[in-house]
Parts: sequence; C-alpha cells; structure tokens
Amino acid sequence: MAFNSALMLSQETIAWPNPIEVLIDQLENESSKRDFTREERALMDIYETVPILQSDDSLHEFWQSGMDHQRIINSFELIGATSLVDPLNASRWCETRPEDRNDYSETEANHLATIEEELIDGMDELIELVLDFIEEEIN
Repeated sequence: MAFNSALMLSQETIAWPNPIEVLIDQLENESSKRDFTREERALMDIYETVPILQSDDSLHEFWQSGMDHQRIINSFELIGATSLVDPLNASRWCETRPEDRNDYSETEANHLATIEEELIDGMDELIELVLDFIEEEIN
C-alpha cells in the first residue's frame, strides 16, 4: 500500500531565527574541544532532528534512523515541547516496522498520518520554546 506523504509536504520548513543559528554555529565550533552540557546537547539534538521530522518520511525516517531516539525525545521534553514528545512516543512502533514506509498496511499508514498531523501542529510552537529555553538555560 503506497502512503501519500503529501501531508508532510504541506508543512513549512522551520526557519531558525538568527540567535539560534549563531548559537548552533558556536556549539558546532566548540564540539571538538569540549563536551556539551545536557542543555546544549538538547539544543543540538532538536536542531539536528527537525529536518528529519519535516522530511517526506517524517516519523518513519526518525524511527528508522540510527539516532539515539530516547535521548532526542528527552531533549524535546527538556525544552517543554510536550506537543512533540507525545507524537514521537505514539509513533515508537515505527521502529519495528519495515524499512520501506510503502510496506505499511493501510491501517498503519492512516494511524501514522494522524500522528504526523499532531507533530505538525506541535512544530508551530517549537521556535518560541527553543528561544525561551536558550534564554533560561544556556545564556
């Protein structure tokens, strides 16, 4: 059963504000010289994960990747993005599914599409949460 991924194509890609981009660049430059704090690691996890979550395969790609899924979920939770944590946890079953999303049953594909709608809604508040997190925890 082919899965229609047009749902994710309708989502606008997050354009990180300059203060976030500057901090990410600074952290990337320092990464070889020192270990990140938990807060810095959370910020990097989120920054690196968002493009995957906004890709055509979204949650399926996230769960099929070799990322440290639980650490990333904990990173979203640390910044207060529960509206993203819930869809991530709800889609955990994708980790044990076939590598090709087109191999999902119609029921699985429909269920995942519903979860991805929640994910898109949660992305709306992500920039504000990250900016607040940086102000409170990193600066």
